[in-house]
Amino acid sequence: MGKLDGKVALVTGASRGIGKEIAELFASEGASVACTARTVEEGSHPLEGSLRTTVDAIERAGGNAVAIAADVSEYENCRRAIEETRAVYGPIDVLVNNAALTYFVPIANFPRNKWLRSVDVNFHAPFYLSQLVLEDMLPRKSGAIVNISSGAAIGPGRGPYDAPVMRGSTLYGAEKAALERFTQGLAAEVYGDGISVTCVSPSQIVPTPGVVHHRLITEQNKDQAEPPEMMARATLLLATEPLDKVAGRVTYSQQILHEFGWIEQGKGLGFERSGSGYSKI
Repeated sequence: MGKLDGKVALVTGASRGIGKEIAELFASEGASVACTARTVEEGSHPLEGSLRTTVDAIERAGGNAVAIAADVSEYENCRRAIEETRAVYGPIDVLVNNAALTYFVPIANFPRNKWLRSVDVNFHAPFYLSQLVLEDMLPRKSGAIVNISSGAAIGPGRGPYDAPVMRGSTLYGAEKAALERFTQGLAAEVYGDGISVTCVSPSQIVPTPGVVHHRLITEQNKDQAEPPEMMARATLLLATEPLDKVAGRVTYSQQILHEFGWIEQGKGLGFERSGSGYSKI
């Protein structure tokens, strides 16, 4: 018996990387999974991965999934993705806000249009989608929303600054910090309605196609990487554990898996380095 038998899940950014792993794991645990992203077919994006590849892998393994093309930076696309999911599978039980976008540009040179698009994907979309799925969850007094954050939410602290700063981390970090605060605020609002809202970041860097493309994984730091299935398992845990055990948690993949006994040892954020302020509340 799977942990998500009979449940309907919507996973954004499911064409590759962490989102693909989450969609495949959820399907293997019995969920009917609506997979959304912009890339429908292989070859239509410079990076490897597509909704078709994800859905095909799920179906080959005996699971249920549907591909829904959607650019979540726009509200109408989010609404359409929700409606198409309901049309195929019915009310949504689990939402995973995984889709992300960043530009490696310093603030002094950041184009306004890219700034706005990044905020739309990384912060506005989780609000749009959460509000829309609450239409299903609130009447039934159950459901789970899992937001995917990043270690970038942890700021550099006060100066002086000796270490180099990663290009583009200022906006992305601010968006993820806002997502963590949004998580706990919404968690408090809907706790009495039986709905869990949580947030999880990788404990270590995940070698997704985007990370590899931008050379964020190198020979020097490859030993600090964790496989994407670690994040998928942490997301599954947060989506299925009882409300009172996880509501409002802002945590890290290996930290939460170790805490609940899903892994024996852990590394990275939550172990060797502390997390964001919200992870401690």
